[in-house]
Amino acid sequence: MKTIKIDILKYFKVMNIRKFGLASIVIVTMFTACNDVKEHQLHELPPVTVHVSQVNSQNVSDQLKVSGQVQAHNSVNISTRNMGYVEMVNVEVGSKVTKGQQLIKINSNDLQAKLAQVNANIKQAEIGLANAEKDYNRFKALYAKQSVSQKEMDDMEAHYNMSKAGLDAATQMKNEVNAQFSYSSIVSPISGTITQKMIEVGDLANPGMPLLTIESGNEFEVMAMVPESAIGTIKKGENCDVYIGAINKTIKAKVSEISTSSKMTGSQYMVKIDLGKENNGLFSGMYANVTFTQPNPNSNTMNVTMIPTSSLITQGDLRGVYTISDENTAVLRWLRLGKIMGDQVEVLSGLKPNEKYIISAESRLYNGASVSIK
Repeated sequence: MKTIKIDILKYFKVMNIRKFGLASIVIVTMFTACNDVKEHQLHELPPVTVHVSQVNSQNVSDQLKVSGQVQAHNSVNISTRNMGYVEMVNVEVGSKVTKGQQLIKINSNDLQAKLAQVNANIKQAEIGLANAEKDYNRFKALYAKQSVSQKEMDDMEAHYNMSKAGLDAATQMKNEVNAQFSYSSIVSPISGTITQKMIEVGDLANPGMPLLTIESGNEFEVMAMVPESAIGTIKKGENCDVYIGAINKTIKAKVSEISTSSKMTGSQYMVKIDLGKENNGLFSGMYANVTFTQPNPNSNTMNVTMIPTSSLITQGDLRGVYTISDENTAVLRWLRLGKIMGDQVEVLSGLKPNEKYIISAESRLYNGASVSIK
């Protein structure tokens, strides 16, 4: 009986091995068949039509590059000359306003009291002038008849002129009070957008205190700071490239203004660069990198490889391009990049001289896809 038991165990062991071995063969066969089907389907896809370019090295100078910030071409800070509590604020940040629109109303009770006092002074001066004019006319008639002396006539004429001056002074005081009323009801001096709001209802507004900022959103400019060692190479009207990282865009721009003093900016000269009518996606405060087309005279010419930034493929922190293999398939090649110069970027490694790379495709491109060069 013992011998029979051992034979039965050996039998089951052999059967288990054969069972799992057969299953493994079946799984491998199915996996291979699926791969064959996928490869067959991929080969059946039509080639992707692509446009290619060739890697070329070029001599460039280390151009002058500075950083700056985007700002509206026309920006206005709103303040008041009067002290008072804010009664009404009609706008919020982002509100569109038109020229002459009321923005803020400041309590003007003290001005109302002052205006009443001024009106009373005007009334008093008018009465005084009327009496002085009557006396003056009466004395002129008496003086013609030689009934009053020259001194009496001179005194009466002086009194009459002083009364006129008193009325003029009271009238000018009323004009001053009325002018102060215009700072209690603050209106927009330009049409634009509210970009900053530094006041709320109930706050105390002080003379010269900024309350709102309005920017006209039609035109933008970049304010850049240029070191004193390079300011002499920049000319008004000079062309330059402005790269806005926030919108990943390079804008052709022009120098519009150059400061001639760095007294308040620590040996840095302010240069304004006009972006023209370009305002798509721009907001004040965006950082900008400015590249002046005139080479830096203190730099050396060097041989570099440049490709268009539009041809780059981005995955996380990686940057690369599609190249073409000997079998005419797309191969994704990761690159090490250097400086950005306008719409071109320097390639430090990853591409060989005269190697072809894909700059655009007419349909979805992926690694290993068959391609047709147009």
